[in-house]
Amino acid sequence: MTTILHRNIGASLPRAAAGDGIFITDSDGRSYIDGSSGAAVSCLGHNHPEVLEAMKAQMGRISYAHTSFFTTDVAEQLADQLVELAPKGLDYVYLVSGGSEAVEAALKMARQYFVEIGQPQRRHIIARRQSYHGNTIGALATGGNAWRREQFKPILPETHHVSPCYAYRDMQPGEAPEAYAERLAAELEAKIVGLGGDKVMAFVAEPVVGATLGAVGPEADYFKRIRQICDKYGILLILDEVMCGMGRTGTIFALEQEEIVPDLVTIAKGLGGGFQPIGAVLLSGTIYRAFAEGSGLFQHGHTYIGHPMAAAAASKVVEILKRPAVMANVMQMGDRLQAGLDAALGQSPHVGDIRGRGLFRGVEIVANKDSKQPFDPARKIHSKIKKEAMQRGLMCYPMGGTIDGVHGDHVLLAPPYIIQPEQIDVIVERLAAAINAAVGS
Repeated sequence: MTTILHRNIGASLPRAAAGDGIFITDSDGRSYIDGSSGAAVSCLGHNHPEVLEAMKAQMGRISYAHTSFFTTDVAEQLADQLVELAPKGLDYVYLVSGGSEAVEAALKMARQYFVEIGQPQRRHIIARRQSYHGNTIGALATGGNAWRREQFKPILPETHHVSPCYAYRDMQPGEAPEAYAERLAAELEAKIVGLGGDKVMAFVAEPVVGATLGAVGPEADYFKRIRQICDKYGILLILDEVMCGMGRTGTIFALEQEEIVPDLVTIAKGLGGGFQPIGAVLLSGTIYRAFAEGSGLFQHGHTYIGHPMAAAAASKVVEILKRPAVMANVMQMGDRLQAGLDAALGQSPHVGDIRGRGLFRGVEIVANKDSKQPFDPARKIHSKIKKEAMQRGLMCYPMGGTIDGVHGDHVLLAPPYIIQPEQIDVIVERLAAAINAAVGS
């Protein structure tokens, strides 16, 4: 019996009792490889001694100070670290407590920015179908996952959606990646024009789509084209790196690989490594100055923003992520993971696509490899894969509704950055066995 309202009511969950490195041990003594870092959170694994020591040291100084009264050395230090690592132009940081909160704050920043500069008519938000930007009301409305949105539609603010950059499903036969990127950019521009170019405030996208599509990255110069269109119409570009950022794709910011700079970027998950709840919004100097020279405030806030304990954990995490060997391991182990998945599952009649960057990889499951036909949603293949994987001592991140919120299944892998080659091989072995068992049941 439990008095917790669990995500899945009636589910019998094992109890996590201990964590060490890439492993979690339950109360029965069974060990699991954390092949997804929870939800792409535990980037340095569990119980990292340096992070724990930083938290203990901060606890001895001060554990909480409300940001309407004080700033703290550790929060200032974390902001400086992030600005130093960010692409030039992202000059300021707003600390929050998680990913959904970061997206909400970024949306409010976008709206207030246009109010401050005398363009209050700008209100429309455009994002992409099959995106995920969080579960608070504004973030949920911005996201394009039909299943998540459905029952809450009556209370969601109006937002607009265009096609994702999802080459496996949507790139036409014979269409070059560059032509596909151009077509998607033209679709965005048409949407902007249809809404009124001077009425759109922001376009929101994940550089590499995580939960809802399973590590789907852009094609060719897609994001360069998007940046140009946003500039053309004076629209803010918000990139959501809550899941794909902080080294997950092999660079601290996933957007670095697209050679563009957004106006706002959201981060969380790997920022704190799961040691404390934390997130952040990085904003351009242009937006900051609009606030500073206008009303002199950002009209938003939560009780635990800039929390010293969270900042201490994140500051140490960021310090570790900066070490060259860490990102090198992400790239090397990511390549090994891709190669292993290709070898084990590439010829499977039920694996349609294996994709991703760094230690962020997705496997799309299909009923028919040639036609790309998905399994009947009633079979809940993704749920069966999760169950089979857990029985084999592997945590992975399967999801359903890959194609349209209802149809399609995929598995997301996002192991900790400290993972070693032989551990990658075990993940591949266990996942392949789990998928084979699930599709055959």
